[in-house]
Amino acid sequence: MKKIVLVDDHILLRNGLAGIIAGFDNFTVMFEANNGHHFIEQLDPNNLPDIVLLDVTMPVMNGFETAEWIFCNHPNIKVMVLSMLNDERTIIKMLKFGAMGYMTKDTDPRELNRALNELYNKGIYFNQLLSYNLVRSVRNGVEEPNDEYQIFLNLPEREKEFLKLLATDLTLKEIAAKMNLSPRTIDGYRDNLFEKVKVNNRVGLVLFALRNNFIQL
Repeated sequence: MKKIVLVDDHILLRNGLAGIIAGFDNFTVMFEANNGHHFIEQLDPNNLPDIVLLDVTMPVMNGFETAEWIFCNHPNIKVMVLSMLNDERTIIKMLKFGAMGYMTKDTDPRELNRALNELYNKGIYFNQLLSYNLVRSVRNGVEEPNDEYQIFLNLPEREKEFLKLLATDLTLKEIAAKMNLSPRTIDGYRDNLFEKVKVNNRVGLVLFALRNNFIQL
């Protein structure tokens, strides 16, 4: 049986999720935790889970801190984020701390079942929020075609500066102010990069920069 741990401070949601997972073939819930600290207290180093389903916003020890602890101490445990948040900056942070899957809490149970199996078997789960090739390349060091690096080299310096700022917590409006540019110009930089890199969100652009060793999260 594939062993799952649920880490979420919403008890009703967590219990309901445990009931859903109990109905999946070959999955069992080892235990539940209210936050990262509670998770660590219950964790048995001699009997580790295969997957941790992890919320982001929790008291005491949040999802970012918990994912980082898991990545540093038990990197073989696969982390799937299950959150109400789907903004790009949250996704980027969770990737930084080792998460290899990301789902929102309104996901259909059948999709959850598929996601858990993909994460267990392939080491990664992707949906519309994450591009398989982008995430895989960041975490596993997959070499990208030389033409992508050539695209990066040909970027104007101002677009590279904008690309670097995308990996921060700044909003687009704040990036525009920092670069002394209008929001409309910043939107133009973003759209130009979308076209050149062939992605359609901020996460994709940040991972493009990571793959080309332009930034580090």
